[in-house]
Amino acid sequence: MKDLIALIVFGIVVAALPLFVSSGFVLNIVIMTLYAALLGQAWNILGGFGGQFSFGHAVFFGTGAYAAAVLQVKFGWNAWAALPAAVALGAAVGAFIGALSFRYGLRGSYFALVTLAFAEVFRILSNTFDFTGAGVGLMIPLTESAGNFQFTSRTGFLYVILGFTLAACLVAWWLKHSRYGAWLQAVRDNEESAAALGVNVFRVKLGATMISGALMSAGGVFYVQYFHYIDPHIAYGPGVSIEALLAPIVGGIGTLFGPLLGAAALHLFGELTRSFMGDAPGISLMVYGLLLVLMVTFLPRGIMGLLSGSPPVRKGGSRA
Repeated sequence: MKDLIALIVFGIVVAALPLFVSSGFVLNIVIMTLYAALLGQAWNILGGFGGQFSFGHAVFFGTGAYAAAVLQVKFGWNAWAALPAAVALGAAVGAFIGALSFRYGLRGSYFALVTLAFAEVFRILSNTFDFTGAGVGLMIPLTESAGNFQFTSRTGFLYVILGFTLAACLVAWWLKHSRYGAWLQAVRDNEESAAALGVNVFRVKLGATMISGALMSAGGVFYVQYFHYIDPHIAYGPGVSIEALLAPIVGGIGTLFGPLLGAAALHLFGELTRSFMGDAPGISLMVYGLLLVLMVTFLPRGIMGLLSGSPPVRKGGSRA
């Protein structure tokens, strides 16, 4: 219950932020932090709670982004009507990849490579077909109105991404306290033991993949509406997959607030990096890579592990 209260307080504080902050720059940082937290929580549900690490979560993000863009540009759908269709399609792709992988017992590094392969296949396909804009991509027509998911100020986008992120966090909270969540964590800890206790391992992992895919697709829809553009490299490139796994790794894998803390730390670190080093190509990736290595080496449980009093790891693997 304390986690739920803290989540409600967090939502109220962020929702009240536009009443005191009018700077578009600050609001943009908050929006992009919440967006990164949404992607991180989507990955965390499958990789953190389920133990199924993915290197290609962009396959779900790009599916949602392209579904929303194609339905609007090619078929004239309203953006809000395209949202549930895109989320459902992301869940369907998750079901397909999960069924194909788990039916043949793929897990660990094999499952991670399968998701990476699917992201690359989808990137090639979207780079080929005309209805996706091929290599040029798709531009969303600008029609500013709340009813068209295009707000005249960043405040509207802030409330939307806050709602998406809180929904993802509520799913994570439910996983911590529900029977299904207990099954999922049992599968993460030991699949054979969970199966021996009567847990349907295949269905549990498949459900987590579908939930994760749906939330990741919602992030893709938001990206399209916020930036009005999508192309194959953005949708299915490695950048999205890296951003999705970085937040929970830095914040704490398998925790409720880990992706939120990780996203905030990464964006703060990113702004400091740009302030001191400028926007030189590749600098941010180098810094993120260094941060990831340091976190995995010295704080494997992330910021949440540090806050909870988990001892750091010394060189050689023993705990301090």
